[in-house]
Amino acid sequence: MRKLLLASAATMGALLATTGGAMAQPAKPVAPGTVVVHFNGYLEFGIGDIGSTFNTHDGYKINPITTEGDARIYAGFDAQTLTGIEYGAQIETRVTSSNAGKAVGSSSASSNGFTGVYVRRAYGYIGAKDAGFLRFGQGDGGFTLLQTGVLESFGDGQGFNSDGGIYSAVPGNAAPGQFIFADTGNLYATSKLVYLSPEIAGFAAAVTYEPNSNGLKEGYASNGTASSTSGALAASPTASDIGARRKNLVDADLTYTMKMDGFKTKIGGGILHAAPIAYDGTAALPAADNVDELNVYQGGIQTSFGGLTVGGNIKGGSTLDSYSFKPKGARNAFAYIVGATYTVGPYVLGAYYFDNQTAGNYTPGKAEARTLNEDGVAVGANYVVGKDMSLYLQYLYGQRHQPGNTALNNGYAQMNAISTGATLKW
Repeated sequence: MRKLLLASAATMGALLATTGGAMAQPAKPVAPGTVVVHFNGYLEFGIGDIGSTFNTHDGYKINPITTEGDARIYAGFDAQTLTGIEYGAQIETRVTSSNAGKAVGSSSASSNGFTGVYVRRAYGYIGAKDAGFLRFGQGDGGFTLLQTGVLESFGDGQGFNSDGGIYSAVPGNAAPGQFIFADTGNLYATSKLVYLSPEIAGFAAAVTYEPNSNGLKEGYASNGTASSTSGALAASPTASDIGARRKNLVDADLTYTMKMDGFKTKIGGGILHAAPIAYDGTAALPAADNVDELNVYQGGIQTSFGGLTVGGNIKGGSTLDSYSFKPKGARNAFAYIVGATYTVGPYVLGAYYFDNQTAGNYTPGKAEARTLNEDGVAVGANYVVGKDMSLYLQYLYGQRHQPGNTALNNGYAQMNAISTGATLKW
């Protein structure tokens, strides 16, 4: 559990340590009475070819050959008192996205081509190895940290769950959703409390509480009235606020790990619940904003033998893609993923297939199908040059289908992308 606490790289879209990935913080306990300061980084660069239903659209044509990448900085410290209490903090900054049009400038005031950084995670922790740890701040909850059976440690380490990889460059209407991945910003980029238990007889647990869907300092820039203080809102007369803000998120998660006959197997599951803010307007609430509470479950299993790891995960419940609220009367979501990775010497091979079924754009009364079906395949290979560098080659194929959905082309869209590049961490 301490590794989850100190080394969140597996949930940061980087490759795992076994494939030369970016470990944000080392997972080694520090000596009693000492403080260890960390300044780590991550850089990913790739070049690829993208094809999709929307490469040509409304008179515009995308150049299919493109470069992509991401840069991140991890700063923090770990400490331990002489009495065995451990504590520390970590801050993750990332490069922002910008408009297209020209080379990167130095000023964020430019309309196109600028760059900058923003805080993605910022949290502290305190605890002891025999009592567990309390995390506080903007970061991963238990539903993310204890996700089991979702194997992403190949290729660029991001695949379809991307913030800077080749998938990020795919036209949005052709890109399948990411509901199957719990390591997503809609869950981890909010401020919360998380308790991580010690492992006892193979069992480990986590509990999360998030009062609202804000990050650190979010919602307080214009603090004059309730309408501009999003962190404090419990109700709103504005219909569009209802499905956009959540309150009182809680999750409870459990894993069991066992070793037998050379196999290391982990089984995990969890539930997540949140409520939308209340509506107190006088006008009737539109169907798209009249939403159910968020109730999501997940279950997964993975097993490793030698260099081979196979796994799978299912998720479902009352939600849309990206863990947003679904309209009342719309179908529940269901998704699954199966995958495998194989490591031999400096080489890594991996693949997964996923299928998401959600309500998509459907609301009661709309003349379109009730189900948006999205699926995708990711295949990748790596050559680990050293512990801090991995070269990769990967291919992605995905499709979306919902008859009547005007965001698609006659209810259908597809994409494929191939890319090669390097991932470095330090």
